[in-house]
Amino acid sequence: MSSTIDISTLGMIAAYALLLIPLAMLLWQGVSIVSRVGIAVVRMTVQLLFVGLYLQFVFNLDNAWLNCAWLLIMILVADVSILRHCRLRVRCFGQPLFVALVMGTAIPVLYFTMLILHRPHILEARYLIPIGGMILGNCLRADIIGIRHFYDTIKRDHRTFELTLAQGAQLHEAIRPYLREAFHNAVSPTIATMMTIGLVSLPGMMTGVILGGQPPVTAIKYQVAIMIAVFTGTAIAVPCAILMSLKRGFSPSGPLRRDVFAD
Repeated sequence: MSSTIDISTLGMIAAYALLLIPLAMLLWQGVSIVSRVGIAVVRMTVQLLFVGLYLQFVFNLDNAWLNCAWLLIMILVADVSILRHCRLRVRCFGQPLFVALVMGTAIPVLYFTMLILHRPHILEARYLIPIGGMILGNCLRADIIGIRHFYDTIKRDHRTFELTLAQGAQLHEAIRPYLREAFHNAVSPTIATMMTIGLVSLPGMMTGVILGGQPPVTAIKYQVAIMIAVFTGTAIAVPCAILMSLKRGFSPSGPLRRDVFAD
């Protein structure tokens, strides 16, 4: 198959011109977020330009330490983003969540490069960074759903939760139904995506491989492998993040600490 077609300057102008349609729809309906859309597009462009230039440098150098450092920076940004979305204090949960994200990203990405792709250098930038980024992105979404559901539900049901503790239940016993429900909610979107993949839309990995000039069968293999890796990552990151945060989220006697919430 032919190689990927580059997008010319005129092509990029045409891409930005496509924004006129949604902007016109927003103005027509009186939705006053046109300025936010403009800021978002500018930020997206600038951020991707900087990331693209840096990744070109990283890919050309292909240093294992630099590759790992870049992935750790991505994990750190995801860590802070998750806690902000969950309205939890970074100083309380930053460290345990970071460790959980490292586990949820590193285990499937190293398995992917070593045992699925059989790469001689498992920390090769070409595979470590994009595959790690895809896994991390899904861990981020799953952790936001799972962690927020876990702590918000216990905060809302604090009387029932504290009654369970007063009746003699240990902390790990009292949190079990909340952890089970949070875990279920966190992985459900990934399972739903797996069940409808290819029928509702072509997924990103598969589309990218096809646009890269590879046969559809090769793209399918990559997509199946990455979806399993993504599911594995979320299944590791969510329960580990919650369990590792218990010591900081709950008082020694068991009740939820109210000072862990940012609001």
